[in-house]
Amino acid sequence: MLRYLPFLLILALWIYAFIDCLNTPENEVRGLPKLAWVFVILLFGEVLVGPVAWLVAGRPRARTRPARQRWVAPDDNPEFLRSLRPDEDGPKG
Repeated sequence: MLRYLPFLLILALWIYAFIDCLNTPENEVRGLPKLAWVFVILLFGEVLVGPVAWLVAGRPRARTRPARQRWVAPDDNPEFLRSLRPDEDGPKG
């Protein structure tokens, strides 16, 4: 079983790079057009040149996360306070 491990690792990297390339929007791909990267990954996948080239040169840089909004306590949040307007019908009971 251990003799198949290198083959399985190469296959896993090949599949990962291929799916990652397909899921990447066209305007975020670097270096070559997306279709060219798909061919490079498929043609040179067995020798790891295609998938490694995609990960190094074609994949978009790490995406930065949008800034998180600071948590605001309910009594300081104007939107929450506006939502607490009294009912127009008045108290029921």
